[in-house]
Amino acid sequence: MDDDQDIREVVADALAAEGYRVITASDGREAIALLRRVSVAPSLILLDLMMPGMDGAQFREEQRRDPALEGIPVVVVSADMGLGSAAHSLGVAAHLRKPVLLDALLAAVREHCR
Repeated sequence: MDDDQDIREVVADALAAEGYRVITASDGREAIALLRRVSVAPSLILLDLMMPGMDGAQFREEQRRDPALEGIPVVVVSADMGLGSAAHSLGVAAHLRKPVLLDALLAAVREHCR
């Protein structure tokens, strides 16, 4: 999820071209609502930290409180200057700094997708 529509579309298109099914959300609230409605949970969540409304940290707190969502691995993709420590405190599978190279993003998705 990312609040920038262009980034969401580029990432979704790149992942779809690699054969992944993709659901996008513009913020944490929208993502939580989508995740609670899908019949099959996603294998991985790509998460930006800096978003309006419910930011990435708030999303992760909500995700961890929900037994149906807590086991989904999260890869943080963010320009946040404190990315490393934030990612560590959020207990995510991996983190990538924006701007991220497509090859690095795809490698992280392959590595952490169930």
